[in-house]
Amino acid sequence: MSTDGSPTPATGGAPTPATDGSPTPTAGGSGTADAVSDSVVRPGHGARAFLRLVMIEHSIFALPFAYVAALSAMRIHGGHVQWLTLVEITVAMVAGRTVAMAANRIIDRHIDAQNPRTAHRELVTGALSLRKAYLGLGISLVVFFVSAGLLNWLCLALSPIALFFLIIYSYAKRFTDLPQVFLGLAQAIGPIGAWLGVTGHWSWTALLLGLAVGAWIGGFDCMYACQDVDVDARIGVRSVPVRFGVANALRASAVVHVVTLGLFVAFALAAGYGPIWWIGLGITALILVYEHAIVRPSDLSRMTRAFFTANGVVSIVLFAFALADLVFLQGLGA
Repeated sequence: MSTDGSPTPATGGAPTPATDGSPTPTAGGSGTADAVSDSVVRPGHGARAFLRLVMIEHSIFALPFAYVAALSAMRIHGGHVQWLTLVEITVAMVAGRTVAMAANRIIDRHIDAQNPRTAHRELVTGALSLRKAYLGLGISLVVFFVSAGLLNWLCLALSPIALFFLIIYSYAKRFTDLPQVFLGLAQAIGPIGAWLGVTGHWSWTALLLGLAVGAWIGGFDCMYACQDVDVDARIGVRSVPVRFGVANALRASAVVHVVTLGLFVAFALAAGYGPIWWIGLGITALILVYEHAIVRPSDLSRMTRAFFTANGVVSIVLFAFALADLVFLQGLGA
């Protein structure tokens, strides 16, 4: 998974780049020579291709939990929705995720060219030029810093640290067998940052929610990386499945998701949630059980259903039940 909350398989080991910045095919690459030549002869296609590159629609994985954090903080500090702050948090979240995804695609473009499942990505095929990818990254970076500054001085001061964790995952698979830990840390930033955006000070309650989200995403990235274990092992990428095997990676993911549920329980108790939240968390637990039930070491064919569909449902379900609890039981006002 990528650092913004959407899945990016762990892939690593990069060939030497060509002088024009396009990917250079390597031994073991599958069907990349034509894609690479295309990247030389075909120019990029602008904003639309950049939005495809960063998979902007996958913000759904991160935004709901940022809203849970922000609205929970607003209920505790003032009791009503601060609409302008919510807009600023939305802009900061989307911009930060876009920076992370763009950086990931740029950093991993040579790696993606070696993996048949990722060789269709825009920087590999030439649908987007490297220059335009950097331009989109730069614009997103400016928007991120400006929106963080509009929230408060603490968010602005901490924004470089947030960016470090958002980007380090792209390199982690090059030096550790546990890159999913770095992804989890990156995902934890969203809810914590949203809480800080409302209150301007640290909160252990926000940390619990951040850790829960990080464990959830990190656990599923551990599952998702199982798809690429053979390619990753061949080209030198490091991950939990490569180091410990697919079966053990799936077991580790299940354990991490049990911890995830425990962290969600701890957050709810600290934030004062009531029975509506617990119903949503119960549904979430059932979804997690379902996801693990349909993915087995001998059959990874339903990984897409488990990750994209079910995980999107988890985000929406928990947000919807949290919002209902905040409004109807805790008195959050508009």
